[in-house]
Amino acid sequence: MSVIGFDVGNENCVIAVVRQRGIDVILNEESKRETPAVVSFGEKQRFLGSAGAASATMNPRSTISQLKRLIGRKYTEQSVQNDLKLFPFETSEGADGGILIHLQYMHEKHSFSPIQILAMLFSHLKQIAEKNIETQVSDCVIGIPSYFTDLQRRCYLHAAEIGGLKPLRLIHDCTATALGYGIYKTDFSAGSPTNVVIIDIGHCDTQVVVASFEHGHMKILSHAFDSELGGRDFDEVLFRHFARNFREQYNIDVYSNARASVRLRAACEKLKKVLSANMEAPLNIECLMDEKDVRGYIRREEFEKLSSDLLEKISIPCQKALLDSGLPLNNIHNIELVGSGSRIPAITKILSSLFGREPNRTLNASECVARGCALQCAMLSPTFRVREYEVQDSYPFSIGFASDGVPICSPSNGTLFPKGHPFPSVKMLTLHRSNTFHIEAFYTNQNELPSGVSTKISTFMIGPFQVAHSEKAKIKVRVQLNVHGLVTIDSVSLVEDQVSDCAAEDSFTDKSESDEPKKGKAIKRQDLPISEHVDGAMTLAELSIAQGKEHQFSEHDKEVERTKDKKNTLEAYVYETRNKLLNTYRSFANDLERDEISSNLQQTEEWLYEDGDDESEQVYSEKLEDLKKIVDPVEHRYMDEEARAQETRNLLNCIVEYRTAAESLPASERDAVINECDKAEQWLRDKSQQQDSLPKNANPILWSTEIKKKADILDAMCKHMMRSK
Repeated sequence: MSVIGFDVGNENCVIAVVRQRGIDVILNEESKRETPAVVSFGEKQRFLGSAGAASATMNPRSTISQLKRLIGRKYTEQSVQNDLKLFPFETSEGADGGILIHLQYMHEKHSFSPIQILAMLFSHLKQIAEKNIETQVSDCVIGIPSYFTDLQRRCYLHAAEIGGLKPLRLIHDCTATALGYGIYKTDFSAGSPTNVVIIDIGHCDTQVVVASFEHGHMKILSHAFDSELGGRDFDEVLFRHFARNFREQYNIDVYSNARASVRLRAACEKLKKVLSANMEAPLNIECLMDEKDVRGYIRREEFEKLSSDLLEKISIPCQKALLDSGLPLNNIHNIELVGSGSRIPAITKILSSLFGREPNRTLNASECVARGCALQCAMLSPTFRVREYEVQDSYPFSIGFASDGVPICSPSNGTLFPKGHPFPSVKMLTLHRSNTFHIEAFYTNQNELPSGVSTKISTFMIGPFQVAHSEKAKIKVRVQLNVHGLVTIDSVSLVEDQVSDCAAEDSFTDKSESDEPKKGKAIKRQDLPISEHVDGAMTLAELSIAQGKEHQFSEHDKEVERTKDKKNTLEAYVYETRNKLLNTYRSFANDLERDEISSNLQQTEEWLYEDGDDESEQVYSEKLEDLKKIVDPVEHRYMDEEARAQETRNLLNCIVEYRTAAESLPASERDAVINECDKAEQWLRDKSQQQDSLPKNANPILWSTEIKKKADILDAMCKHMMRSK
């Protein structure tokens, strides 16, 4: 059973695996620890991960990246529209209000949802993991931002399922980081908890948690975030700066050219990293557009001034997390800074000023989430024995319930799971209904959500059912905020007892509170049907269709790769054989064979670069077999010369050994063994003389296989005679 953790970031992905000796980060096909979160569509196949990133410059309009910004979002959200302006690919609004991505693939127009694209990426990450650990990968834990809504979490689960994965848990990024930080620590105070602030500045977002650690236990006290502040926003500051300069200096508008925009953004990202270690940095791009080479230069001081608005926002989620945790600043024992966007010196300076001390960087900034996910997967898996360690996470949003538009719970807004509530968690609702009814789940505080996100979560229809009497019946509803952070209704029961409580109001209790009737009370339960509708989520039918399409695309990609490999094998065979014909095979081919082989090699080479440039795997295989038919006789002569010499030595050694061994036998047996050895030696001498009289380019009279067969017969006969004695 695999124990895998996936950190699927906005820019890069990291895969961690638990082995007996610890946690390792898996290397991709380029032996890199990070795999770009990119899917590119070519004329014949998809390019995923590193190959997709390599295709981005040449094929920007069919290359999809930054999926984290699109998954589970509505097309009309303002932040989505702001992002789409930066992306080179074409999009539109789907029938459900979501996002559709349009592109060219295999000479046809295709439309994909972000879930389908993310599923392709998951499938690729699964293949990387399977190739590395040499076993099937299914069970896993996936890191997600704490600000993900119920719909976004479902989308991740659907994408993982389409990609062939089975997530045991979706875990918040900072919770995974905190787990990896806390489980190995042995220096926590025994008397009181150790409180740590973990700040994760990623490619597109900033997340902060305050975590409380004790021996064998960790608890998330608060989550805070800014879903619109990450490393890419600092890249965009540089992009806008140089785009403006190049317009004035070179009279070019990079905004009008998708390929130029992709190249300039990539250069700005590298420039930002250089400025993290140096006070100044140059920017040079050859032939950016209109065949113009461009040059630029910027100082760190100027970059920080351009980014001042962004830098001011860094402290806001930190202050919010601290406030929600209820802890004073002097009760914070440590600050940990992680994330790909955390390396800007100005950010460290701001956080140092805010907390009164410089943040630590004891964790690997890029790998800590994946490692924490793998660790959580090991804790959930029966394969590994992990030390007892309790992880108590908290939910960042308040969730309420209403029935047919009327809040169920005692507060006016119907909150059942308040912000900061531990999860997974179960509540029991007690309702009084006489026929089919609906329950709506919703976020009760719009201000807690990322900007522009709808408060709607899901709607459940309970029924149909019938009540034996005219009064309303008691309905028990088991509501769960599950391990993924999803709101579900596990079961609904109609309860009939002898005591009439038809006048009672709707109410709720924690799962821990007893729901059983008092002793002696007669009770009857009837399970009621539940149907769920989540606005924007995939139906089971849509999920099945998407799985079929992904399997089809995956098989096509494999076929294309096999075809490319076979073509490359044929091409390599042509060059290698031509070289051998001039060197190692030269004396083993006669003039007629040499001319025929050379002619066929030349014809095949010309065909490969003309009519055979785009053929099927079968055609390339047939071409290779045709060449081997005329080359194999020459190759066999060459190969057999060395093999014949080796088998000759083996037979002579066998003869010497049995002659020596026969000296200890009685006369009759000794003479029989020596006689067999003499006959084998004479046979070898006669055959070798005939072989030596032939040129190397003639088929051998004596093959190495014949000599080996002779040695095996001699060995068997002599062993039999000596064993009988």
